[in-house]
Amino acid sequence: MRLVILDNYDLASEWAAKYICNRIIQFKPGQDRYFTLGLPTGLPRNHPESYHSYMWNNFFKHIDIDPKNAHILDGNAADLQAECDAFEKKIKEAGGIDLFVGGIGPDGHIAFNEPGSSLVSRTRLKTLAMDTILANAKYFDGDLSKVPTMALTVGVGTVMDAREVMILITGAHKAFALYKAIEEGVNHMWTVSAFQQHPRTIFVCDEDATLELRVKTVKYFKGLMHVHNKLVDPLYSMKEGN
Repeated sequence: MRLVILDNYDLASEWAAKYICNRIIQFKPGQDRYFTLGLPTGLPRNHPESYHSYMWNNFFKHIDIDPKNAHILDGNAADLQAECDAFEKKIKEAGGIDLFVGGIGPDGHIAFNEPGSSLVSRTRLKTLAMDTILANAKYFDGDLSKVPTMALTVGVGTVMDAREVMILITGAHKAFALYKAIEEGVNHMWTVSAFQQHPRTIFVCDEDATLELRVKTVKYFKGLMHVHNKLVDPLYSMKEGN
């Protein structure tokens, strides 16, 4: 497990972006090597706060990607269980997930695997915790009645099957969750803690997120930054990757 600690949110974001860029180039994506996923709630595809809109506006429209190669669960499918099963099948047919990138909530949930979720769970419909609903209310003008209460999500087991997992954790409000993820044992009430047992997990955080960690833990991982920085420097290009 790696813990990469940067001074602030912007530097943590930049480091993660460079790492993802290098990993994509090393992966050598092509017509038969791709898989991009997002996690939807029950919002219409064209809703401004849907994950479809979010992914397209913040990522896909800025890169060279065939829309057919972007696989996002349909939260409005007639048969949600069949949609989840088909999604798991697509992942398997694509050869699995090479790099899963996700964030966590203050309660340590990864994707929408809320506290108490099974650590071997697969893609499924999940009821959202009130803390998650409250956290998302800001995207709906503070109106809780507009916030989805359920969502389709990959399971903890689905993410654990990825060859590599990157988890971004920033801000003092997520410091206790990082502490639970790093310094305490695996616990289904803090689903992010499951990734202690993944062979290739990399946590990327800012200083504020380390406030609950032991001083010696922070010092240890900061002492490895010269190693971690070799993962993003040099920054590869597609020409070099080819």
